[in-house]
Amino acid sequence: MRKSGILLHPTSLPGEWGIGDLGSSAYRFVDFLAESGQQLWQVLPLGPPGCGHSPYQAYSSIAGNPLLISLQSLVDQGLLEPSDVVAPSFPDSIVDFGTVVPSKLRLIRKAARIFLADGSHPLRVEFTKFCAQMKTWLDPFAKFASLKESNGGAAWPDWTHKAPANHRDVLEQQFIQFEFFREWKALKNYCNERGIEILGDIPIFVAHDSADVWANPELFDLDAHGNPGNVAGVPPDYFSETGQRWGNPLYRWDEMERNGFRW
Repeated sequence: MRKSGILLHPTSLPGEWGIGDLGSSAYRFVDFLAESGQQLWQVLPLGPPGCGHSPYQAYSSIAGNPLLISLQSLVDQGLLEPSDVVAPSFPDSIVDFGTVVPSKLRLIRKAARIFLADGSHPLRVEFTKFCAQMKTWLDPFAKFASLKESNGGAAWPDWTHKAPANHRDVLEQQFIQFEFFREWKALKNYCNERGIEILGDIPIFVAHDSADVWANPELFDLDAHGNPGNVAGVPPDYFSETGQRWGNPLYRWDEMERNGFRW
């Protein structure tokens, strides 16, 4: 059976906070797809973007992009006040990451603190269950994100502050991921109920500056300082006379095989 659809990264949806998210605009887009007889929505990677705000250089191969969290959803949960989410002026045609990132993350972190301080919040049990089920990747990512922030956003081989991650920061990062996946699951279910399938996309390699490489350095081609040895890329071709140097560290398949390809 042939199917048709549209490629649209959620960041390109209309959004009052200068960037698309998993909120009402996403649901309206799904309605549009269904009403126009489409069957597919290709979303591209949804991970936390790293270098150049690219979803193909994500800080984690599994974690979600906090910028896609709907601030209105946080208001609906009582974690933000409506007055908190009165958006400043953002460009209509581009995402001004330099402004969007600090302003939106500030509010998301505020919501996280309020949630963690409320032991009786209706989603508390679900949050605890999420943290337990996702522990294998969630704990390393939350620690990585906390330490990266305390080191001014530097790449992990350049960190000077390497003390144990702040426990409160780790919990906030865990909540952020919990909220992302809660919203994403709800949106995906809405898609599937209307006959719309999600078509994803993942990079061939993981980013060097990522929780994956930081937590599992022995699985990648790195030197003694944690920097890549051989890196990924492509030779000259029709698209580039000089080829492309992606910079992703290569996998050490021998080490991966030794531990049963656990990662």
